Amino acid sequence: MRGRIGDDQVVELAEMFRLMSDPTRLSIILACLDAPASVGEMADRIGISGSLVSHHLRLLRAARLLQADRRGRQVFYAVMDQHVRSMLTDMVDHVTEDGAEGEAEGEVAAPG
Repeated sequence: MRGRIGDDQVVELAEMFRLMSDPTRLSIILACLDAPASVGEMADRIGISGSLVSHHLRLLRAARLLQADRRGRQVFYAVMDQHVRSMLTDMVDHVTEDGAEGEAEGEVAAPG
């Protein structure tokens, strides 16, 4: 698969994963996964200040991980790209599926 993308795209992809590796930013992305959310909603849900949410949103929008939609005086953010949405949904399913706890502690799941 490495041959399918150029060096610039590899750097862009690595930057996206770097941004998502921060637990606060990942929480912000996940808060927008099912439905658009405002800064205030995300701040309340995650338990951080609105200004900190806004700071992280600037980075996530620049990386095209989130998109903004102005509705009157409020701006709502959402994961609009189906590739990003699918990857995150699959990863959330992966970490929440039965047996994930034992495997995370180094146990190997039985085949089958």
